[in-house]
Amino acid sequence: MTSPTTVRTPTTAEPAVNPRRWRTVDIVVASSLAVAFGVVFWAWGQLWNTTAAAFAGFPPAQGFMYGVWLVPGVLGALVIRKPGAAVYTMVVASLVSALLGTPWGLQVVVYGLVEGAAPELVFAFLAYTSWRLPTAVVAGAVAGAAAALLDIVFYYPAWSGQWQLAYTGVLMLSAAIIAGLGSWLLVRALARTGVLAPFASGREQVSV
Repeated sequence: MTSPTTVRTPTTAEPAVNPRRWRTVDIVVASSLAVAFGVVFWAWGQLWNTTAAAFAGFPPAQGFMYGVWLVPGVLGALVIRKPGAAVYTMVVASLVSALLGTPWGLQVVVYGLVEGAAPELVFAFLAYTSWRLPTAVVAGAVAGAAAALLDIVFYYPAWSGQWQLAYTGVLMLSAAIIAGLGSWLLVRALARTGVLAPFASGREQVSV
């Protein structure tokens, strides 16, 4: 006697998880990075104003200090690897610095939006698939160009064209090195500690 054939009811396939959808851990880590750099922003602003007199002979040279302000956008994107990470991290960091008190007031939030959107465009142009060193450096440099444009419009419109060009070049170089290379190296250092284990950036060895 043969056993009756078991009838299996079709099961509904579970919906695929969108790899670009933000998770709770993404929000928490991006926010933590942003808050930490918001404090750094506040301190760096004090240093920027304190050292301004040292560059009286050639003010555009102070642009070499600017790269620190552009780290969160590139770093947030490299860690989270989701659309909007650069903008989110940069804007939140700017908000924190504004709340702590800054000579530039809420204008820093506008800066944060633009300086976050600039590297975001670089990662978006590459369809959020490239997280290598050259991409990070270009993202940093583009953020630097955006920052230089804002400064020239709001603060240095009376400078000569040569000074404006020099400032833009110095700032872009600073951003490429500090925000680009620096963020890339920082991600690798954090990955070795295991704190980025929930992220692809922490589970793989990022190659040049």
